Amino acid sequence: MQLSKIASTFSKGRLVTSLFWRNRESISCVIPSRKLWFAVTADGSSGFQAERDRYHLYVSLACPWAHRATFIRAMKGLENAISLSVVDWLLIKGQGWKFTDLKPRCTLDPVNNCAYLKEIYHIASAEYHGNITVPLLWDKKQNTIVSNESSEILRMLNSEFNEYCDTSEHAQINLYPDDLQKDIDELNVWIYRDINNGVYRAGFAKSQEAYDGAVFKVFDALDEIEQILSQKRYLTGSRFTEVDVRLFTTLIRFDMVYYSHFKCSKKRVADYPNIWGYVRDIYQMPGIADTVDFEHIRKHYMESHLSINPTGIVSVQPELDFMQPHGRETLSP
Repeated sequence: MQLSKIASTFSKGRLVTSLFWRNRESISCVIPSRKLWFAVTADGSSGFQAERDRYHLYVSLACPWAHRATFIRAMKGLENAISLSVVDWLLIKGQGWKFTDLKPRCTLDPVNNCAYLKEIYHIASAEYHGNITVPLLWDKKQNTIVSNESSEILRMLNSEFNEYCDTSEHAQINLYPDDLQKDIDELNVWIYRDINNGVYRAGFAKSQEAYDGAVFKVFDALDEIEQILSQKRYLTGSRFTEVDVRLFTTLIRFDMVYYSHFKCSKKRVADYPNIWGYVRDIYQMPGIADTVDFEHIRKHYMESHLSINPTGIVSVQPELDFMQPHGRETLSP
């Protein structure tokens, strides 16, 4: 199959049309309003069957969207089943994401031997003129892209690769359980709109009016999250779910870059007692700290976003102890 054959996304094992938008100067650049992708399913009914060592992830450790993929890969024990390449933290104007082995935790591309991520998109479809984004899930057998949408990759890795998890305990983890799907979907909508994407709308605002309209929504939403987490360990209760992953990958970057770089400076995450404990709770889960790289995060934003930070100077890193005891295990559902 070739990427150009369909415009679709994955939902509960089916291929459906989807629309999506991301700020054009954001960490992953623009995602086109109509994207081309497939889906991996456990039974292969989609044409892409889950198999060990068949699929490869291309990610940036700086990107909150790509972080969703590395997070679920670690949490589900799929690091021995799905291989990984990490791009340079520096996003080069006109070239996009590149591969290097000269910086910490960055890698070359052992699958396609490409110098730039854009070359991989063009292998899948020579006519592709969309945006070159991460994460990217690649099928080594059919030599094509499966998906470049983080929310769908998150769900594929959650449910379709259970046979290849490291342990039965990993396989039993389900971040999108049937009885919580309605709650998860409702939370995802406004958390994406006002927090995940909201920090970008504030950071890349071109007018005071646009900035004000975005930044106050960020903090109104964080106030709501603080209230929810004052009563629940996780956003839907006692169970950790997909919506917690999607929020965490923004929150872990907030005090490190969004507070200053994106001018989301009303309060720090560390100033919210419940949110700050929640972030530490998740960070301390087995394998999750290894998916967080503050060098990649801070250097990407501050060296790549020259319209915001023309000098490219990387500010001193805040002193935050993510391993401090969080105490949230005592919360009732």
